[in-house]
Amino acid sequence: MASENAASDEAKAEARTAELGAGLAGKYMTFKLAREEYGLGILKVREIIGLPEITRAPRTPDFLRGVINLRGKVIAVIDLRLKFGMSKLDPTDQTVIILVQYALAGQDVTMGILVDEVVEVMDLQASQIEPPPAFGAGAIDADFVLGVGKVDKRVIFLLDIGKVLTTDEVKKLAGASA
Repeated sequence: MASENAASDEAKAEARTAELGAGLAGKYMTFKLAREEYGLGILKVREIIGLPEITRAPRTPDFLRGVINLRGKVIAVIDLRLKFGMSKLDPTDQTVIILVQYALAGQDVTMGILVDEVVEVMDLQASQIEPPPAFGAGAIDADFVLGVGKVDKRVIFLLDIGKVLTTDEVKKLAGASA
């Protein structure tokens, strides 16, 4: 009986993984922060720009690097390294800002994310995507990780950019851009 339940649980887990993979399959732009690789759904990416001068906004969290003026529009820039608890890194010639856009409460949010380097645009198949690992209840706050892509020996964390920031953080971001 126990082995039948285990087999049934395993079949359910495989079905959930297949369903998740099917829902997440598609084109992703991948980028690096330190040695870790992340992917954003290509439809969320508006453009990639070199590193312009960033004006620091007063009284904002450390991960909010500031704002940039891009073609007359003020856009907030977040440093994903700092947001993810990594150490701050001096920019290199590979450092770029990825402009992303997503909907939040029926409104479009545009922001820049500072990353170490863009790697590539790739097509991930359903069979290459697994659910995010479970680290135990309350171990990590990673609702923004949709799944994990496996390509060759690489592991790519697939991000829901709309969940990287909390609603309060997005409001502060909007205030910095205003």
